[in-house]
Amino acid sequence: MPPISPTWPVLLELALIAAVLAAALSIGYWTWRTGISPMPTLPAARRTLLAALPPPAAIAGTVYELGAGWGTLALPLARRYPAARVVALELSPLPWAVCRLRARLAGVRNLVVRRADFLHVPPRGVTLGDAALLVCYLDPGNMARLRPKLEAELTDGAVVVSSTFAVPGWQPAAMHTAPHLHHTPVYVYRWPQPARPRA
Repeated sequence: MPPISPTWPVLLELALIAAVLAAALSIGYWTWRTGISPMPTLPAARRTLLAALPPPAAIAGTVYELGAGWGTLALPLARRYPAARVVALELSPLPWAVCRLRARLAGVRNLVVRRADFLHVPPRGVTLGDAALLVCYLDPGNMARLRPKLEAELTDGAVVVSSTFAVPGWQPAAMHTAPHLHHTPVYVYRWPQPARPRA
């Protein structure tokens, strides 16, 4: 009896299973490497964050999203600030590819999606000196690692908006709470930070 050769549906199913496994392994590896999984911003938190942003007329520089993930904030940011260059930075390959594809399909011309480590300087990372607005949804460890970079590179007048986690040691100019079960906080900071009173 001759061996049974796999049919196209079986081969297609095997290819799909292999692709799903590769995607899961990629997400797992990059979550381990960066310390945070690519979690999309919850709709209520996204609405609260977008409402807390400065008006478009107040932004005269580049808008950065650090850790753009799947693009759930990058696309609304690009639409809100059509006259600004919006740069979405993501290190994990699969979310970066999805974010880039979504940007292309949406036809948003002012959005640049880059695969880069925002904690480093070029060529692996970026310099944030031209940031007028910086938006992030990161874990506490990465927020702590980001603080010295912000303090070294931000120029006067820059605004930092963070969903869920605060910049350690910084004083927010405003704080908003998303109206949902988790009561997600959104922190708005201005640079330079106000001088602290001496004890």
